[in-house]
Amino acid sequence: MPRLHVMNATQRAELFARLQAANPHPTTELEYATPFQLLIAVLLSAQATDRSVNLATRTLFTAAPTPQAMLALGEDGLAAHINRIGLYRTKARNAIATCRLLLERHGGEVPRTREALEALPGVGRKTANVVLNTAFGEPTIAVDTHIFRVANRTGLARGSTPLAVELKLLKSVPAPFRQDAHHWLILHGRYVCKARRPECWRCIIADLCAHPDKQVAGTRTPLARPPVRRGTPT
Repeated sequence: MPRLHVMNATQRAELFARLQAANPHPTTELEYATPFQLLIAVLLSAQATDRSVNLATRTLFTAAPTPQAMLALGEDGLAAHINRIGLYRTKARNAIATCRLLLERHGGEVPRTREALEALPGVGRKTANVVLNTAFGEPTIAVDTHIFRVANRTGLARGSTPLAVELKLLKSVPAPFRQDAHHWLILHGRYVCKARRPECWRCIIADLCAHPDKQVAGTRTPLARPPVRRGTPT
């Protein structure tokens, strides 16, 4: 496979300018009302779709909206709400342990540092980055499978591991776009730059992308520059 070129600063700025024009106020598709609920939703979302998590948390957060209430449910009570999500037993155990530590160490509040977040059961770097970005407004970038794919495929930030891609993105994403870059890239990977069948024919950054096999209606026809869309994609 040909080695992908890496985007230059001008191309990176143009890429994010177009994503911003298409979706000025991106956010997570997980449903939550508080930082605690976001933390639990992200913890549950590992190897699961946001849709399946939202279906579970609509009843869960009604029954247990706080760490105290969720801890009172116990593992079995929590598992009953999330048993359609993959790895639900492990996730229930981690969520209950996390609630206990939030109460014991943080007064029931979600901590605002990476170190404290990653000390919670089931919370890794990606989950911590999501919480820091979405709940607390930190310009972090949580590299999931979508961002990892988009960054490597387009030449935006190439790396062999999620951490390598994250560190390159933090250095290369223009400062005005860094706060929302996480959401733009996830949504682009989820709905346009898909793993098996990327929809290059409707991609607003296709002409900037270094991927050698851009697909247009199942072919490898070179793409013309698309117009920049306005408004939030549906």
